[in-house]
Amino acid sequence: MAHPKMRFAAVYEAGDAWLADCSAHPDLVRLVWGIEDLAPIPTGKAWLAVEGRLVDTMYALDRIRSEHRGPVLADPTCDKAWWLVPVTAAADLADVRHLTVRPTEWVLHCPPTGWSLEGRFWLNRPDGSGRLTDPAVLAAAFGPGGYRPSAEATS
Repeated sequence: MAHPKMRFAAVYEAGDAWLADCSAHPDLVRLVWGIEDLAPIPTGKAWLAVEGRLVDTMYALDRIRSEHRGPVLADPTCDKAWWLVPVTAAADLADVRHLTVRPTEWVLHCPPTGWSLEGRFWLNRPDGSGRLTDPAVLAAAFGPGGYRPSAEATS
């Protein structure tokens, strides 16, 4: 019988593969995860990181339907969360006061998708598809009224 941690990790293999491939050094990312440490993944190759308070993020997650959410990393110890958005999203989110768009080459220290490390965990895990959160949807979710899908989208 396989070790329980190995079976658990296999469930998240696609997300881990995608996340590691977002780095210029995917083998290094896997090596770091293998020693149970956070992997430094610079922004800009596949996505940008948008930082917000964890409490605000929890409210925003409730406002965005699951099929519109990309990966979201959380760190309760510092009350922060990072949304992964397209590399073209900086201008769309520049004026959202509760969010900070991290620049290209800013390093996000990530656990693998299947478990938490050093208090960090994925609120919405990478699934391997490359899906990211649309900046317009994210901006609306953090706005005063919050994001609400149109009537056509819910029918």
